[in-house]
Amino acid sequence: MNAVALSATACPSPSSATSPATDSPATAAPSTATPSAPSDADGSCPPPPLSVLGGEVRVPLSSGGETGYAALDQAASAPALRRVWDDVAAYLPSYGSVHRGAGHLSRLSTELFERSRETVADFLGCRPDDQVVFTRSTTDSLNLLAAALPSGTRVFVFETEHHAALLPWARHGHRVTWLPAPRSKAEAVAAASAALGAAPAGPKLLCVTGASNVTGELWPVRELAQVARRHGARTVLDGAQWVPHRAVDLSALGVDWVAFSGHKVYAPFGAGVLAGRADWLDAAPPYLAGGGASRSVEGDAGQGLTTVWQTGAARHEAGSPNVVGAYALASACRALAEVGFAAVTEHEQRLLRRLRTGLASVSAVRELSLFGPESERVAVVSFVVAGVDSAELAARLSDDYGIGVRAGLFCAHPLVRLLLEGAADHDDEASDSTDAEAREPEQQREPGCDGTATQAIRVSFGAGTPVEHVDRLVRAVRELVAAR
Repeated sequence: MNAVALSATACPSPSSATSPATDSPATAAPSTATPSAPSDADGSCPPPPLSVLGGEVRVPLSSGGETGYAALDQAASAPALRRVWDDVAAYLPSYGSVHRGAGHLSRLSTELFERSRETVADFLGCRPDDQVVFTRSTTDSLNLLAAALPSGTRVFVFETEHHAALLPWARHGHRVTWLPAPRSKAEAVAAASAALGAAPAGPKLLCVTGASNVTGELWPVRELAQVARRHGARTVLDGAQWVPHRAVDLSALGVDWVAFSGHKVYAPFGAGVLAGRADWLDAAPPYLAGGGASRSVEGDAGQGLTTVWQTGAARHEAGSPNVVGAYALASACRALAEVGFAAVTEHEQRLLRRLRTGLASVSAVRELSLFGPESERVAVVSFVVAGVDSAELAARLSDDYGIGVRAGLFCAHPLVRLLLEGAADHDDEASDSTDAEAREPEQQREPGCDGTATQAIRVSFGAGTPVEHVDRLVRAVRELVAAR
């Protein structure tokens, strides 16, 4: 892994930071102190811009002690903001049915639900005619859009996408063109332009991620949307990893839709969003058939029913809506907007530099990257360690250090496998310059039937992560690699 330049910062380096004694498996002892939220190692680093729940949680260590939990798997699910928890707790005593009742609490809940929709629309920079549809998740949102596309739509998707963006389109009978993994942003734009330009007339959709859930790298969303418009295509942005870290403005980005999940943006209550253009959504059959989506139902059930469906967001929100989830998601959007993404980005990039520089000091570590080490990215890093099974390493990080990371292929199997092959090639090239033939055969290869690692480690964090968690991870990897 290439070293990454570390900009000037008042924080201590990962190698010099001190950690609580209970963080070390060699010195851990049972704790009798009242649990408290972890803090930066020497107090010199600015605190995180947002306060999240879980900082006081302590977990057992294999040595018999315990330590504060370091939540570094936030690309999967981020911890809830204290602000979100407080807002939901304040609302719950007044909980009532939504769009269904005449009572005061029902009216209050309905108003809260619709105001949450307005909050999300403002947060996303929605245009006047855009819709905000509440769903369960990013996956649900993209499946909804796939069901709503006009018949005969051609969908263009890079093979580097998360499964939520890879898989829904073909299930609904759309013709899918898989675009190969680009090795630069310019290559991505050129590949999309060539494919869209060669497509016949008819409805077309380009699906693109904002930030990779594997490497954290930012994609050229605005440029890809411009290419799509030039060729008469629409664009949907998978914003699952973008929205927690960067501002979204549908107008400025030029995308037609964005999909994201509440549990990625510090509101883990099972709500998601599909926001954007209304015409294809209003023209499509309801995503689910049922109450709320239907405006009127007439006829005899034995002879057949005639249903008039709603237009607008209600058309695709059948059933009693998840008002708590929608309100929690809106609360998180308000909190992010109020603290400002400049503060969020500054904090995350400070920690990202520390993480990548610390990992680069461990010669066996290989960071996975599509566009190269200097590419701009959010707070997500995936890596492998030569000769070390990633699942075993993740388990040791948890058991010995109280650190939660992810090991696997991260629901982006084609991309991770491609990057793992690249990491193995890097190690092969490095071994050519050493006395590789003198080593035992089993030491020349990483685990895996073809010589490549079969899984990777992913570290991800956010606006509520303290620097101590990142420093602990770097120290843990360094110690575990040295001890193998």
